Amino acid sequence: MKYIKLGKTDETVSTISLGTWAFGGPGTVGKNIPVGWANQSKDDSINVLRKAFDAGINHWDTADVYGDGISEKIIGEVWKDISRSSIFLATKVGWDMGEYEHFYHPKLIKKNIDRSFKNLNTDYIDLLYLHHCNFKEEKHFFDAIKIIDGYQKNGKIRFLGISDWDCIKIMKYIDKYNFDVVQPYRNVMDSDYKSSGLKQYISLNNLGVCFFSPIKHGLLTGKYLTPPTFQKGDHRLKIKDFFDQKILNCMLENKKELVRKFSYHPNPVLHGLIGPLLEDSPTGCVLLGQRNTKQVGVAKTLGDALSKEDSDWVKNLYRMNHLK
Repeated sequence: MKYIKLGKTDETVSTISLGTWAFGGPGTVGKNIPVGWANQSKDDSINVLRKAFDAGINHWDTADVYGDGISEKIIGEVWKDISRSSIFLATKVGWDMGEYEHFYHPKLIKKNIDRSFKNLNTDYIDLLYLHHCNFKEEKHFFDAIKIIDGYQKNGKIRFLGISDWDCIKIMKYIDKYNFDVVQPYRNVMDSDYKSSGLKQYISLNNLGVCFFSPIKHGLLTGKYLTPPTFQKGDHRLKIKDFFDQKILNCMLENKKELVRKFSYHPNPVLHGLIGPLLEDSPTGCVLLGQRNTKQVGVAKTLGDALSKEDSDWVKNLYRMNHLK
């Protein structure tokens, strides 16, 4: 396993880190908006955590909304087998406003952070993210920061990060506080990380960066030959590309190209999709969902950055083929 320094946190984390969104199973928020993953068993999730630890994957990422706390609770069960201090543990707050008038109401934030400590069975959290940048009003941003600052002063939260699907939204708030880590959406089809200015900001300020959804929930791997059927509560129901046969055909052709290009690697498709994200981000890691021990075994082979030439080739392949 490869490791990097996560920016100014000075923490050493695996370049392939563990995303545990799927551990929460299917779920909805608000007006039955799907936010989870179907067909995930607790036993598989527990086994993944143990296998990931054995593989040297020492950075685990979760959130309070994943299964309404289920993902956090599963992680909280493994400390009897795995030393808590051996894992750099991240969670998030702010996704579900519940009965409050906005996502970052101080009472809601405090309640959910306290619940995360209980769920995770820990007295400290290494990294807490603001899960998104929909603050409605700037005042709500600073109200949330004030609550979290209290936990940091007491040593219960070590580092603070900010996340969003939209890099431009992150840029709107990133310089309003001394954040340690950023978690943006990024894959080889996306160019916003650079064009938004976020890449340069991270470099200039030595921030850690953790990329989420690096394979677009599996879509980019070319594994779907026909539009799949997802169960109620699975967030992939919202992603139109899964149900566009033309796009699925493009992904299959791209897969074949990656297999040819990176035939020297035991997992050429994932190597080709993840390597470009690490090529230009020396303080960065990739959050890769791993739903069973077989996928952990695959993850263990990844983490090497591609050359700039090969990275550009992969990005051009996906961006051009997707437009045809």
